[in-house]
Amino acid sequence: MSRLPLIQPDGASPQAAELLAGVQKALGVTPNMTKAMVNSPAVLQAYLAFSGTLAGGELSAPTRERIALLVAEENGCDYCLSAHSYIGANIAELDAEEIERNRRGRSADSKAEAVLTFAIVVVRTRGGVAEADLEAARAAGLTDGEIAEVIAGVALNVFTNYLNKAVDTDIDWPVVRHHEH
Repeated sequence: MSRLPLIQPDGASPQAAELLAGVQKALGVTPNMTKAMVNSPAVLQAYLAFSGTLAGGELSAPTRERIALLVAEENGCDYCLSAHSYIGANIAELDAEEIERNRRGRSADSKAEAVLTFAIVVVRTRGGVAEADLEAARAAGLTDGEIAEVIAGVALNVFTNYLNKAVDTDIDWPVVRHHEH
């Protein structure tokens, strides 16, 4: 059971209700994660702004989902792994084999694999990438803009992983559990 209240739109403050209505309109659902975040409307607003801005960047939606899958697996966040497995399959149109590969930092697509190879270094070093890691990402075809967006995508997903793990958000997606490492 969630360790923070899941704020329902009908019982929310006006600002929180407006943010949750925007989530519902954009996604067609109001995930429990957003109901937990809106305990502080500033947190949900920051998440929506960060996520929405990255959606307009160079990395495609399927690539952003791949990063989310990898980071959730690395951090053992079953809420995010469940959400992004569903979104990856049903919105980004990744097949089950690709989702499983992505969770392990692999991809059938060479460009996506280059993104995940760099993302896994960012996660595992907590941002302490070496010059050689940047050179390898560039040699694999990533632009400097894409490299910056991979780092931002990792950071965004670390935030949601940590929040959902810390508050034990009730999973409202088909449940997917992380692999024991």
